[in-house]
Amino acid sequence: MTITASSDVLSERAEELRSYGQVNEDLGKLSDATVEILRASGVMKMLAPPEYGGTRAHPVEFAETIMQIASLDGAAGWVAGVVGVHPWELELMSPKLQAEIWGENEETWVSSPYAPMGVATPVDGGYRFSGHWQFSTGTDHADWVILGAFLGGADGKPVTPFRSLHVVVPRADYTIVEDSWDVVGLRGTGSKDVIINDVFVPEYRVVDQTDLFDGKVAREAGKTEPIHRIPFYCLFPLGLTAAVIGIAEGALNAHLQYQRDRMQINGFKAVEDPYNMYAVSDAAGEIRASRAALLDNISRIYDTVASGREVTLEQRAVGRRTQIQAAWRATAAVDAILSRSGGNGLRMNNPVQRFWRDAHMGCAHAIHVPGPTYHAAVLTELGLEPPANLAGAV
Repeated sequence: MTITASSDVLSERAEELRSYGQVNEDLGKLSDATVEILRASGVMKMLAPPEYGGTRAHPVEFAETIMQIASLDGAAGWVAGVVGVHPWELELMSPKLQAEIWGENEETWVSSPYAPMGVATPVDGGYRFSGHWQFSTGTDHADWVILGAFLGGADGKPVTPFRSLHVVVPRADYTIVEDSWDVVGLRGTGSKDVIINDVFVPEYRVVDQTDLFDGKVAREAGKTEPIHRIPFYCLFPLGLTAAVIGIAEGALNAHLQYQRDRMQINGFKAVEDPYNMYAVSDAAGEIRASRAALLDNISRIYDTVASGREVTLEQRAVGRRTQIQAAWRATAAVDAILSRSGGNGLRMNNPVQRFWRDAHMGCAHAIHVPGPTYHAAVLTELGLEPPANLAGAV
């Protein structure tokens, strides 16, 4: 799949975007200049509704664009990968909500997170909503947020069995907690905490997570396009894993540029050291294989739904395993690269170490936790039904 509209802007402004990597890290969020480049590239519109300037791009094109951005600046790629997926979900929700978000400004960003760190208690016409969430990526530049919540009972506590919701809230209704994003990697993403204290949310801004995941929301919205027949856990992780792979590509590019003229302590040029060159070339192959696996996986899923077939539980589970493994494989390759960069590769002014930290932070995201998904995948391959706690994330 060839990158189209986004590629032109990103190619023309690649060095500019790359130069903001340290700026974003120092700010603890994306700079306004970085945001302007992302807006100009059109990446945030690739999965957005056509009625609001979106292009409904093929998911491979979206993933390739995220990789391209992340290879220049990991934080920018991560924000684009997370925030760029949200319009895909929002197109399934109420047209009234979409008009509120994009009616006056089609460039409006919506952040998240989906973790159910709040409680939404039903009241007449909607819900009373409170909670405290971590990891709201790109939140300083967003005017709305999608937040995970448990359905509350009359006592204000989550009902059992638990029922999860996605709740969409405007900027006026939540508080961003400054200085809540002090981490080792992806510092430039500004993934800060947000707090909501007993606000009213109308019913049309809320969607049931189970209905979203099993495709009921898309069917009731009349969305039959292939992009909207892809299961949630096949598409949502794509941007995050694409960012990790792009970060690995950025680490490789920075390392190769640095090694070109580097002299080692033994008097050899780095490029003349067959042991280091072998290791770095092996790492480069691992990164390329990770990229190919991720793109092939989402292509197969897209082709399945485009042909009118459903994605089976086994396909979802194995696909999620492929996606997670791609992230970890690429990050292991970055480890190999950094260990061949010498002491100067760990200086804070060397971008190799920033890409290394960013890759590991990306793998720490819940979407990249391997255990439950790997377990579910092998059970489906054995013809067994995974228990709900394993199948829930596939």
